[in-house]
Amino acid sequence: MKIDRDSIGSLALVYAICLVLGFLALRFIPLQWVAWPLIALLLWFCIWQTAFFRVPDRKRGGGPRSVTSVADGRVVIVEKVYEPEFLKSECIQISVYMNFFDVHANFWPANGEVSYYHYYPGKHFLAFAPKASEENEHSCIGIRTSAGGEKILFKQLAGVFARRIVCYARDGVSVSRGDQCGIIKFGSRIDLFVPLSAEVKVKVGDAVRACETVLAEL
Repeated sequence: MKIDRDSIGSLALVYAICLVLGFLALRFIPLQWVAWPLIALLLWFCIWQTAFFRVPDRKRGGGPRSVTSVADGRVVIVEKVYEPEFLKSECIQISVYMNFFDVHANFWPANGEVSYYHYYPGKHFLAFAPKASEENEHSCIGIRTSAGGEKILFKQLAGVFARRIVCYARDGVSVSRGDQCGIIKFGSRIDLFVPLSAEVKVKVGDAVRACETVLAEL
């Protein structure tokens, strides 16, 4: 199993804390029926965190003009909006919310070249709140696709508990759909913006998987 390269330190810290707490439980809690369930809970927490920070090996869905999901989660928004930063036109926004139990590694949604990247420090509202898209800490990544030259944009949004966004985007870098592009630690959201001409393949409430689920066809 592959662990996200930027999360190895966080995972090691979790293991260390749980090990110390487990030792203290055995040393200072005389009641075994209290100590051992606590240790089992700590072990479960370590397993959960390991799964949380893993980078899954996924098959890449769709074809050359497909836009796949950046993250695992559930679709919470599909609507027509105006995107002023990169597309600078009316487009379709597709938002995917990740909860605590979803894999939080992120993946490039399309083949192409990074034409725009900007990181914004900000607040930490609930990730599914509408104002989170503009006011929360987030990264904006614009891609010009290699298949047809269309522009798409996606945002990595931090949530209430997400305090670190990792993004591998740099201007001019060529990217391949399904390769890892970063990670958001703990509950968060991805906003994806595609042209109005795109054919949306999902609806609000759909569960999606990064790399595999086609969100739209350009």
